[in-house]
Amino acid sequence: MTEQPLFVLGVRRSGTTLLRVMLDRSSAIAIPDESYFIPQLAHRHSGTPVDADSFLDDVRRLSTLREWGLPASEVAERLRPGMTPGEAIGAIFAAYAGLQGKERWGDKTPLYMQYLPLLERTFPGARFVHLVRDGRDAALSFLSVPRGIMTEGWGHPKDAAGFARLWRTEIESARALGRRVGPDRYLELRYEDLVRDPAAELARVCTFAGLQFEADMLDYVGRSDSARKPHQQRLNQPPTTGVRDWRTELDPAGEAAFEDAAGDVLRALGYETRSSGSPSPRARLGLGAYRATTSAWRGVGYVMQRSPLWRRRHQPLT
Repeated sequence: MTEQPLFVLGVRRSGTTLLRVMLDRSSAIAIPDESYFIPQLAHRHSGTPVDADSFLDDVRRLSTLREWGLPASEVAERLRPGMTPGEAIGAIFAAYAGLQGKERWGDKTPLYMQYLPLLERTFPGARFVHLVRDGRDAALSFLSVPRGIMTEGWGHPKDAAGFARLWRTEIESARALGRRVGPDRYLELRYEDLVRDPAAELARVCTFAGLQFEADMLDYVGRSDSARKPHQQRLNQPPTTGVRDWRTELDPAGEAAFEDAAGDVLRALGYETRSSGSPSPRARLGLGAYRATTSAWRGVGYVMQRSPLWRRRHQPLT
């Protein structure tokens, strides 16, 4: 159960929730809403083997498990001596899957696009499905979400250029992961193809993941808790093409800024662009600053996750 998890990857607002909801309707695999806790637990318990008591103490502090309706006692029953960090974290997801009557588990957390090497090390048998969407349409979707609905970290993009830097960095990171692990463990598909022919694309994902395609997986409209979220209302209707169209909705300045920062990546993925050049020196400078800041803040996060301060931020319910 814990040896071949399935990770659904994608830059924010790329349609990964749609794919997660479809896959979660399989009778064989459970993919809960965003977890967020994998990097924290992986860093806090990076030694091998994991100390089960210490690990379970941290598990009890995770608000995500309360949101999932998963008691820590269910996780405790699956912990065994000598577990690696990945196996111990996998026990959390396996416990969740068990409550759903399923044997396999997966995860869909867009934040993990910033932690792909960590996922690769922690779960050496994992498979990865990378859902790619035209970054200009993803930018429109992302920037249209009202303030206060999505969690806004230090690098929350405020405009098309900022989103382009995030999109480019995370797309390149995911494709680099694909080159490392190979086609048996990495599948790339386009959001546009998924909404145009969901049955065919979902069947392709199932074949890759070793799952049986079930027609009920497409019968998700009005049946997902995620559809209750203000920014996931598209889940209340069948897959629809053209819900965003950068050609008519993205202002010329935003389009130019996005293509200046990431036009070459768009073209490498097969998307048309109005420009044909490489990033300008100004765009390269902005991308370099974004990557340096990302690295610095991630380093701060590593220290935080391994320190007692983590416990102060994740107090258990009393």
